[in-house]
Amino acid sequence: MSKDPLSETSVPSASAESSDAFARRWNYRPPVPIRTSPFFALPPSPVECVKWFADRWFKFAENTILIVLATLVWFFFQPPLSETREWAVGWVLEIYVRNFILLSLVAGGLHLFFYRWKKQGSKLQYDSRELVSSGRLFTFGGQVRDNMFWSLASGVAFWTAYECCMFWAMANGYIPQMHPSEHPVRFVLLLVFTPVIISFHFYWIHRLIHIPFLYKHVHSLHHRNTNVGPWSGLSMHPVEHLLFFSSVLVHCLIAAHPIHILFHMQHQALTAATSHAGFEGLYVRKKNRLALGTFHHQMHHRFCDCNYGNLEVPWDKWFGSFHNGTESSHQDFLANRRRSS
Repeated sequence: MSKDPLSETSVPSASAESSDAFARRWNYRPPVPIRTSPFFALPPSPVECVKWFADRWFKFAENTILIVLATLVWFFFQPPLSETREWAVGWVLEIYVRNFILLSLVAGGLHLFFYRWKKQGSKLQYDSRELVSSGRLFTFGGQVRDNMFWSLASGVAFWTAYECCMFWAMANGYIPQMHPSEHPVRFVLLLVFTPVIISFHFYWIHRLIHIPFLYKHVHSLHHRNTNVGPWSGLSMHPVEHLLFFSSVLVHCLIAAHPIHILFHMQHQALTAATSHAGFEGLYVRKKNRLALGTFHHQMHHRFCDCNYGNLEVPWDKWFGSFHNGTESSHQDFLANRRRSS
């Protein structure tokens, strides 16, 4: 009888010390229960809030990397607003090629590092099962090929379309524009609150596409990935891409600078790859140096009907869909599933 890879534990962790059945389903499980943002905890803890904020903004973290990236793109790889005032194939294609390259570098680089070259082995890897290489589940036979097609053909197209529409509208004065020299504090605050805006939008859009009809015809394509890899994140039906990226339309009402648009869209597109990496983080010199995917969302792909949002705002806690990664929480989840079936 073959050994069940889900029962193996490859690195010392909280799961290695635990005897509960739920822990044994995973190759790696971080310390549980999962912590959500302390900004919404009662009683509030100023120390925890400062630490949470610092971990996401003042360290080598996704948010800081993406702000640097958005700024570099604006100065060196973005057509000026004076050019985007009139529709032209040239500047639209420039943005499409740029986005295609960005997603290929991030998702492709993570895939090569973790899955092709296996540079990290199974350290901090949630699920030790191999990605599906063949079969009928995926349109193009293999999980990675299928995910790459939907990510690059549809995902990058919708990402580019939203950016082009926003830059065209901003250039023509149809949406408000913020100038950093006039509103430096608002400029920074909008960057800080962008992940919160995305969190709000993502939770409710995600709940919407889990309605049975939309799930069957739209969202099920993304959920082919019960075990995720970097290319899984943006592997979606075109209708889901249309909804997923629509959070940027908030800037039709809230004045923004083009850097905000770039940061917003790159945050959605590129963190889709990092959050679905299948690993908690980049493990270098016996330490997690860069946080990637959360166990919270890993469980959503494994069980489908829990953890619809993210940890920035505890929507799942407030609306009863939170799985905190413990055995007792899993038993509650199973009981709720039986009652609703």
